[in-house]
Amino acid sequence: MKNRAEDEQIKKRKLSKQWLLERRKHSHMNLLHELQSNEPADFKNYLRMENHTFYELLDLVRPLIEKQNTIMRESISAEERLVATLRFLATGRSYEDLKFSCAISAQALGKIIPETCWAIYEVLRQKYLKMPNTETEWKQVAKDFKTL
Repeated sequence: MKNRAEDEQIKKRKLSKQWLLERRKHSHMNLLHELQSNEPADFKNYLRMENHTFYELLDLVRPLIEKQNTIMRESISAEERLVATLRFLATGRSYEDLKFSCAISAQALGKIIPETCWAIYEVLRQKYLKMPNTETEWKQVAKDFKTL
């Protein structure tokens, strides 16, 4: 007769694929750290930004996207969340496709990517993103766009 702990272990194995549970071993983070150290041009190509820009952005969004580890599992780090989001934005790959390089389930990516995009918007909007506030301003933007 199985005890409760064995039942929960079996249930956990059925809910998660083993290679996803071994995210640190299988994800593209190892490649990214190698590129960062030895191939800065490839790092820039991979994330579409310089190393220092990536870490500045990470420092800004970390408080909004960082999660705590639990007894049940280790959280997906803020760095992994930002990298997955930037790869999604750079490539347009589906969550199902992206899960293989990130070693993060498609379901988790479906939560992580919108949350991280929102965090990027929130931290950058004051300084870099200017939005028209009135109808007159919007009409001027439309007119300028048409002219271009």
